[in-house]
Parts: sequence; C-alpha cells; structure tokens
Amino acid sequence: MAKIPQQGHRANRLLAALEPADFAAIEPHLEIVNLPKCAVLYEAGEAIRYTYFPHDAIVSLVEVMEDGRVAEVALFGREALAGLLSAFVSGEALGRYVVLISGTASRIPVEQMGRVLVLRSRLRRMVAAFNEALLAQTFHTMACNTLHPVEARCCRWLLSIHDRMDRDILPLTHETLAEMLGVQRSTVSTVLRTLQTTGLIEQRRGGIVVTDRAALEQTACECYRKIRLRVEKVLPGTYT
Repeated sequence: MAKIPQQGHRANRLLAALEPADFAAIEPHLEIVNLPKCAVLYEAGEAIRYTYFPHDAIVSLVEVMEDGRVAEVALFGREALAGLLSAFVSGEALGRYVVLISGTASRIPVEQMGRVLVLRSRLRRMVAAFNEALLAQTFHTMACNTLHPVEARCCRWLLSIHDRMDRDILPLTHETLAEMLGVQRSTVSTVLRTLQTTGLIEQRRGGIVVTDRAALEQTACECYRKIRLRVEKVLPGTYT
C-alpha cells in the first residue's frame, strides 16, 4: 500500500499553488486514494467519474491501436491533473489512463469539480493554464516521436519521469520504456547500455538510476526543454 504523503492534498503542486479561498472551496470534496502500478483509471471511451491530482504517482495517457500496440500521448505527475479535459464535453476518456508508477493522488468527482469551477474564476484560470501546458506536451511529444532519434527521446522521457519524483532511482523496466517509446525492447536495452557506459545512468535491479542529470539534459532532444519551459511559463512553480 502506498504511503500517504505528509502534505496531504497539497502534495500535488497544482493544489499547493491555489489561493487559500480556492483551496478551501475544493478541499471538502477531495479524497486521497492509492494508485497501484498498472492500474487502469479509464479506458478510451469510458465515462470519466473523477479528476485525479497525482502526488507521487505517475499516470500515462496512451492511445491503444487495434493490434494492441500503444503510443504515449502525455504524462501526469504531481504537477498535473488527469481526467478533466474531455469530462465536460463528451464525458468520455480520450485514451487509456494507466498508472505508470504507483503512489497516491487526490481525486474529486467531476460533477463536483464542475460546480466549483463555476464559482471560482481563479481556479478556472489554473485549469485553462494546465490545459495549455498539456496541449504543448502532446504537441512536442508528437513531433519528437516523429523526428528525433530514440536515444534523445529516451533521455527526454527519463528526465520527464525524474522531474516528477523525489529520488534518483526510477522504478522502470526495459519493457515499460519500450512500450512508452514505441520501440523494441532490444532497442531500449542498447540505448540504456550506451547511457550507462557514458556515465549518465546506472541500471540496477530496482530500476534506472540517474547519475548525471546535466549530461542527460544535454543528450535529450530540444523537446524536453520546450515542454518544461512552457509549463513553467503558464504554471510557475509546479516543477520546482
């Protein structure tokens, strides 16, 4: 069972950044839940019941092809909320929301979230800013997956996970990386061996250890910096 964070709901940085009156309006409707690894919050087309504000859990939004292959669309961590973008239009999930790294999150029924948004203009602006950041992430991810070599994309993805965690050991497997990057497992193994040989990471039984963050950033493609800069511009303080 995941450990409940001492910060409570404010372990999520969007919730932590709210003004006291806005947080007071939403807090009574929030509950903290455990999100186990590989749990599917929603399948594509399912009705969205809750909006999630992750703490230390990381959720991936993926598109599932008819042949079973998946393509990652976006990542949601402590800087994010998940399950709101289409909740007030179609009411259906755009893709599969799957827990990539276990942990906790705060959640609120989408109907109640809608009621609070009607009353709180600053909260509406925060959601609008997050939606812009999410659009930028999906925009750059699409371009990155089309144009950039797998090593640079792998570094971008490892950095994105590292940003959302408080430790250097990332509990990731080669299979997970291959699925998220849309490549063969053997390709991921080759890339990780190269990164380990050059001292950027170490591979251990518990996952992948980031040993040289600065060098990892230099090896990553431009998309990592563009995504982060956009988030920091529209949502100051949510990364750091």
